[in-house]
Amino acid sequence: MAAAACDAAAVEQLAGLLDQVDTLLKKTFENVHQGYPTETLVRFLKAREWHVNKAHMMLEDSLNWRIQNEIDSILEKPIIPVDLYRSIRDTQLVGLSGYSKEGIPVFAVGVGLSTYDKASVNYYVQSHIQINEYRDCFILPTVTKKYGRPITTCIKVLDMTGLKLSALNQMKIVTAISTVDDLNYPEKTETYYIVNAPYIFSACWKVVKPLLQERTRKKVHVLRGCGRDELLKIMDYSSLPHFCRQEGSASSKHSSSDADNCFSLDHPFHQELYNFIQEQALNQELIKQGSLHVNIPEQDPEDAKIVEVIEAEFHKLGVQNGSANGIDQA
Repeated sequence: MAAAACDAAAVEQLAGLLDQVDTLLKKTFENVHQGYPTETLVRFLKAREWHVNKAHMMLEDSLNWRIQNEIDSILEKPIIPVDLYRSIRDTQLVGLSGYSKEGIPVFAVGVGLSTYDKASVNYYVQSHIQINEYRDCFILPTVTKKYGRPITTCIKVLDMTGLKLSALNQMKIVTAISTVDDLNYPEKTETYYIVNAPYIFSACWKVVKPLLQERTRKKVHVLRGCGRDELLKIMDYSSLPHFCRQEGSASSKHSSSDADNCFSLDHPFHQELYNFIQEQALNQELIKQGSLHVNIPEQDPEDAKIVEVIEAEFHKLGVQNGSANGIDQA
């Protein structure tokens, strides 16, 4: 009871500080909270271990970032032509596979096979933010209405199939995307399920795990194999990512049906998202080629340390495997 009272007091204090910001920040905050301001304040407080002033600074920085980078209108800015967007979808493997039995959206991420090599960093960051915004502004409000209670987070299933030492080459773009998420979409993932984990992941996880906040460690569950049996406890078969439906299925870009592969542009989720953005752009008469440049916030020092540890572990594994530079072998 005492802890709950302290938490409520922190939320009230943060809300009071937010009341003092200017109109533009208040407006963009409405787009962030989508009718659930308390839950949003709690997310930022959790991200800063319930330190009100730190949470306030984080939230205000995030709102300013949104205004400076026109995030509120990012769903009006399609990536064109469609062949470019398809290339992005083929190399930045992420998609909505379904929902848990409690209505929580399940996003699949092909960590090991994402190459990020068919477009500029700006395009990949833009695409990632568009998925975040569509999730927060449309998917979560829809399931909230359906279930009659606030649903403000998602589940992520991370497929490590194909993870190699060469992933170090993508560290810069992966770090940029994770920094955007950590500082502007904190605590949006309630659970991470790791599947198809090779030795390289296990070795890195061993050294990274002690560096994580206890709150974060509790979110991460490394499952055996493709994780199908464990995941079926929280979601129906139809919501399983395609790489979890049978052992060895992996996050292939060539599944039996692109409509079942939630990474593919032909999957219903990506078709819905892309068509929505195109329609919004037509309504605003904004369709034009070129990526949207989004400023990447400065990385949190603790997160930067974790990245350094991962890079060091990759190099160590590379040396052990006889690689000259530590990143060119599986």
